[in-house]
Amino acid sequence: MFLTVLDKFRDIGYLIIRVGLGFMIALHGWPKIMGGMETWEGLGGAMESFGITFVPAFWGFMAAVAEFFGGIFLALGLFFRPAAFLLLTTMIVATRMHIVAGDPFIPSVSYPLELGIIFLGLFLMGPGKYALDNNLKKRR
Repeated sequence: MFLTVLDKFRDIGYLIIRVGLGFMIALHGWPKIMGGMETWEGLGGAMESFGITFVPAFWGFMAAVAEFFGGIFLALGLFFRPAAFLLLTTMIVATRMHIVAGDPFIPSVSYPLELGIIFLGLFLMGPGKYALDNNLKKRR
């Protein structure tokens, strides 16, 4: 079929998705990193939907770190699968928080759910050919 000619661009497609999504997630995480204790406590409050109520600032800070640094690592293709897994976990918590809060499906529940699906797919697929992880493998 005609479109099979595009198969040779598969790794470029992975690169575009990785860099674009990683950059946007890092931008989304930056204000959370810089928000300080009050922001982190608010974010960490999402863990209540799992019955976890201790040290919310820690959980919020970890979510901010996962988004900011996970986005950077995703874009670079460095520690790709651990970054995708942490971002997936963060989206699971965000999705559950919105469901438990009774928020409307669109946009509150659907956004982190859609990102979680993407991060799961990326975790399973790997970073593609053009990733710094590949350079680390060669050096070992």
